[in-house]
Amino acid sequence: MKQDSFEFDRQLHDLLCQDIHREFTTRRLRDAYAALLPPSSFRLADVRIYVYEHIRRLIRVGWVELAGEPQKRGQVFRRLEKPQRLKLVLVDSRFPKSADSVDVLANEEKEKSRPLSGSVEERDAQARLQTMLKEARLDLLSSMGETERYKQMFEEMPHLRGRIEAEYLEVRDRSSKLLGHLRAIENTLKTISIA
Repeated sequence: MKQDSFEFDRQLHDLLCQDIHREFTTRRLRDAYAALLPPSSFRLADVRIYVYEHIRRLIRVGWVELAGEPQKRGQVFRRLEKPQRLKLVLVDSRFPKSADSVDVLANEEKEKSRPLSGSVEERDAQARLQTMLKEARLDLLSSMGETERYKQMFEEMPHLRGRIEAEYLEVRDRSSKLLGHLRAIENTLKTISIA
């Protein structure tokens, strides 16, 4: 059997191998991963996105599954046995060393050195909206990818169309809603920055 190479973060893998993480939520895994990073070298929202993307990859390859009904918040995931077709390649964490993280830290330092403008509530709202924007973008990309995959399956296996069309329509509707969420957040951010 030909094995597919699967690169995965070594620290995340070590966490997932612990019995305590046989079942986990994104938040719990994020917090455990963040505890391994150097202090003040990251934003928690960025760690969440990084961890969530790895969870999605694990689901795609069949190493992790949803535990119970799908939920918007607090979704529990279950670790399964590693699929035999996967050749695991553990890599050192790319999270704190990425250029994006360095840029984020540099930008945060610049922001701190600037004179404060607007109320504390306004700055908090902007920070919260930025986090919401990143989450909405990630969810939208995931949903669009799912939609594209259904379309590809329709083309490659047209006999399945009748059986999976309802799921496709549901994902397509979700993509439209997520796009609406994204636009609302972007418009709100523009309005706040103009004021």
